[in-house]
Amino acid sequence: MSKILIIDDEKDMLSLLKRIISEGNDHEITVHNDPFSAMEDFEARPFDLVITDLKMPKMNGIQVLERVKAINPDIPVVIMTAYATIDTAVESTRKGAFDYISKPFRRERILVTMEKALQWHTLLDENRRLRTAMADSENFADIITDSPLMQHIIARIRQVAPTMGTVLITGASGTGKELVAKAIHRHSLRHEGKMITLNCAALPPEIMESELFGHMKGAFTGAYKDAKGVVEEADKGTLFLDEIGELNPRLQTRLLRLLQYGEYKPVGSVTTRTADLRFIAATNQDLTDAIRERRFREDLYYRLNVIRIDLPGLQERSGDIPLLSYHFLAKYSRINKKNIREISPEAMDALQRHQYTGNVRELENIIERGVIFCQEDRLEKQDLCLEETVGFREYLPHDPDLFALPFKEAREEMRKQFYRAYITALLEKSGGNVSQAAETAGIQRQYLHRLIKDLGVDNGGNRPGQ
Repeated sequence: MSKILIIDDEKDMLSLLKRIISEGNDHEITVHNDPFSAMEDFEARPFDLVITDLKMPKMNGIQVLERVKAINPDIPVVIMTAYATIDTAVESTRKGAFDYISKPFRRERILVTMEKALQWHTLLDENRRLRTAMADSENFADIITDSPLMQHIIARIRQVAPTMGTVLITGASGTGKELVAKAIHRHSLRHEGKMITLNCAALPPEIMESELFGHMKGAFTGAYKDAKGVVEEADKGTLFLDEIGELNPRLQTRLLRLLQYGEYKPVGSVTTRTADLRFIAATNQDLTDAIRERRFREDLYYRLNVIRIDLPGLQERSGDIPLLSYHFLAKYSRINKKNIREISPEAMDALQRHQYTGNVRELENIIERGVIFCQEDRLEKQDLCLEETVGFREYLPHDPDLFALPFKEAREEMRKQFYRAYITALLEKSGGNVSQAAETAGIQRQYLHRLIKDLGVDNGGNRPGQ
């Protein structure tokens, strides 16, 4: 089932497109009339195709295309426009659009273009899978390290990958748990099968159960047809369960049966099915504490903890910082079409002195930001904006009452506080110049004005109430 994201500021157009694409097609369709929320959605979960309008007030289709390609250059993007010109077509295709469609369009045109784009994406995935399968089994190039600690982990991966042993990967956020899981799968006897990843903290329990085991038509409101779960999709391959410590206790019981007997039932089914899976799980928690607090089943823990791989934080492998920095420099210079080949000694010294609470992921984000701001062919200390990152922390929410709220309310309040802190820091940096702040943030000046008004931010750059 392909996942399609449609963006158009006209709700009627979104409804029309969703109806056209849904008829006779087994696709998961997500629609947004706000391109900014669409991009947040795109960053949060995978899609196979993006269809976007060209003329939108907050962010136009070309900007959406650029954002999508910066995040994942392999995702096909189709642009719709009622203002079709040769220049529009040339610009959109030059920047990586798969195709463009003129409004008003015929139903057949949108369907044919969509299917061609999805076929192209499937072919790209298949070619990548084949290249991975043919790679030298000794090649661990994705794990960038000179650290003896990490070399020991690579040796452990070589040992356990060809077996059927269940693996539990532990480590703080940003240490590379999914990277290790992919390495295990890639060097396993199941490398020709799929590795399917499921984040156990991403969805509420009632949706997580369907996502994990699938469901039958009519099993619940909105279940209009049968749907596969990740267990069935990963059959003959590997199932990677990230953040396993967040799994609901009832689902822990069902997962235990799957681990023990290879059996499961889709939601709403009375028929037991079987699956042949290699299990890999990951957590940033101490599961023994979760067991004592009765949040995690002890028998499930021992089923998962057959082979354990503990990943060190970046501070424990600080010798890897230069190696990783140059790896990320090459990656984001390529993505952003820049020719930055060097990191200055001052910048490297700052990177090595920085305290990485977010581990390798934080280092990657810092280098990406540095590449974006760098205007020369060498990354300088000021490009990294490390002082701004540290200074920004004073604005982040520390309200203990926030964590007493229900999840959705807390998330919304946290979002508001983040927007307020981010915009305040932007305005302080620009000396209250809204146009400059909007340009730095990459958003429209009118949109920033509206946020300032809605959030009660002092456009002189001071926090509200001071």
